[in-house]
Amino acid sequence: IMYNSTLPTVSFTQQIANNSTCIKNDGFKYPLYSTVFSIVFVVGLITNVVAIYIFTCSLKLRNETTTYMMNLVVSDLLFVFTLPLRVFYFINQNWPFGSTLCKVSVSLFYTNMYGSILFLTCISVDRFLAIVYPFRSRALRTKRNAKIVCIAVWVLVLSGSLPTGFLLETTSRGNNNTNATFCFENFSSNQWKSHLSKVVIFIETVGFVIPLLLNVCCSIMVLQTLRRPQTISRGGKLNKTKILRMIIVHLLIFCFCFIPYNVNLVFYALVRTKTLKGCFVESVVRTIYPIALCIAVSNCCFDPIVYYFTSDTIQNSMKRKPQGKHSFDVKFSDALQSETSSNLHCSLRNLKAKVFHNESSV
Repeated sequence: IMYNSTLPTVSFTQQIANNSTCIKNDGFKYPLYSTVFSIVFVVGLITNVVAIYIFTCSLKLRNETTTYMMNLVVSDLLFVFTLPLRVFYFINQNWPFGSTLCKVSVSLFYTNMYGSILFLTCISVDRFLAIVYPFRSRALRTKRNAKIVCIAVWVLVLSGSLPTGFLLETTSRGNNNTNATFCFENFSSNQWKSHLSKVVIFIETVGFVIPLLLNVCCSIMVLQTLRRPQTISRGGKLNKTKILRMIIVHLLIFCFCFIPYNVNLVFYALVRTKTLKGCFVESVVRTIYPIALCIAVSNCCFDPIVYYFTSDTIQNSMKRKPQGKHSFDVKFSDALQSETSSNLHCSLRNLKAKVFHNESSV
């Protein structure tokens, strides 16, 4: 699935596969990977370390959404720490770090990719419940339930990423009178036909299509709620603008980072299993694949933007503003429509303030 073409002994532009007449002209991916991964390592490390500092040291108010964010940070950092090894490999086209570390590195890529998708989806669903069903969802939106969901996400992601990563074998081949050990690109055609094609179907369904639909549907329903004329909020249009900006940023990052890679992955799997044939199709898919992969990897840099736009408290921490007990910015539920009749309008608004007064705000 990841970096699956065969490395050359001379050059990619001249190499022809044993069972095909198609020229593998994707040699550009090595300088592309090394450059992009270096940038992602520096930016992703700095931004996520800052985020984890804020979550653990500066942010005293925590709730279920910050629980999802914290797990997202961990997922990003685990992958970011492997990037120097990948940069070394793509520059030297040699993997000296051993077979186990190669497999772990591949597994962490998938852990980060689909862990990020699922944790971002959790944030989106949590926002949907807070805004559309602020009272009825109160029993569900707890830190305890959020921790249970996070554990389930980790189990699901690791159960798919670890077997996939450990299917990979490092291979030593002669290259200009030297032995080079290759990593990230040794899934055989037989592995694609027997195992990996089924894995792609599973991860695309559970790890991408369903989360994408959930993100889109939750965002649409939140927007519909905000458009109701009787929606109440303490900040009026300003609060609606904040929530709208939050949703747009969330969806843009999700779609930009994950749609190109996952769509291309389907076509890549079809090419590798020989379901799609033809040199032109193969050339297009192999050309798009490295670009889509680099975009997907960049999610490590964009996730902290989600944290910033999702949390007023984090924005205040970044701006170094003093934060007291009663200085919380508007919470999600403060921009919600009252779910009862107009006779209970004032009492419910007071109840809402009381319910969320001591709740950690995000």
